[in-house]
Amino acid sequence: MPERREQIADAAITIVAREGMRALTHRAVDRALDLPGGSTSYYFRTRRALIESAVRRLAERSRQEFDTTAAPSLDLASLAEGVARSLDRMLHTRHDDLVARHALTVELSGDADLHPLLATCLFSRARAAELFDALGVAEPENAGADFVSVVEGLVFDRFVGARSLDGIAPGTERSVRQLARAVESYLRGVTA
Repeated sequence: MPERREQIADAAITIVAREGMRALTHRAVDRALDLPGGSTSYYFRTRRALIESAVRRLAERSRQEFDTTAAPSLDLASLAEGVARSLDRMLHTRHDDLVARHALTVELSGDADLHPLLATCLFSRARAAELFDALGVAEPENAGADFVSVVEGLVFDRFVGARSLDGIAPGTERSVRQLARAVESYLRGVTA
């Protein structure tokens, strides 16, 4: 039953985000979903399988977000605002995903199978490279990879870094403006 597997993966993400990696157990997921004891282990036999389900679910959620994002305008100010709105939505509505993704990334940094999936699940280097190719930037793959690093840093800084201390609430125009300024600065520099 795919629906139950998704519910379990979603609960695992929430547990990791709110209570940390140590709290993620089959029993904790059963409790969170009010399932009979042993239900989670029926679907995911090992803790590793449970963690993998959370990682794959994070990647799936991000892919769904990519698929619903409109094609960007090539006007730099409009493009920066579009990217900023997407980042702001992530900060506002996917906070648990962000926290869980970073906790899982640290936990799985040496995992050859899951680390690459986690490292690339929030932002698409391929889509960024396509964008920079359309903008006529030399070496669009490098520009795209750098852009992903920039937006990763912006998101991280806003949700736990120094910018998190500035009181800029996600889901507000102030939040979008702050992100748009940084994104537009990068875009103007790389396309100059």
